[in-house]
Amino acid sequence: MLILRRKKNESLLIGDNIRITIIECAGDGVRLAIDAPKQISILREELSEAEQSNKTASAPNMDSVMMLKSLFSRRNSSDKAEK
Repeated sequence: MLILRRKKNESLLIGDNIRITIIECAGDGVRLAIDAPKQISILREELSEAEQSNKTASAPNMDSVMMLKSLFSRRNSSDKAEK
């Protein structure tokens, strides 16, 4: 990890085509301007973590899927036996 100290209106470069400029320094935060190509995704970390959490939550747990399949199979078998 690289740690830098920058002042208001100072920039840093990442590669040849990404520039991050300090716009404002306040007591509890910093405002940044990021100039990067459109094809590069820029996302706040907490949004990225929330997105990953949502993907994990929406993915089926295969053990649960197999248990449900087993329960439905047994139920269908007993329904057929009663007829």
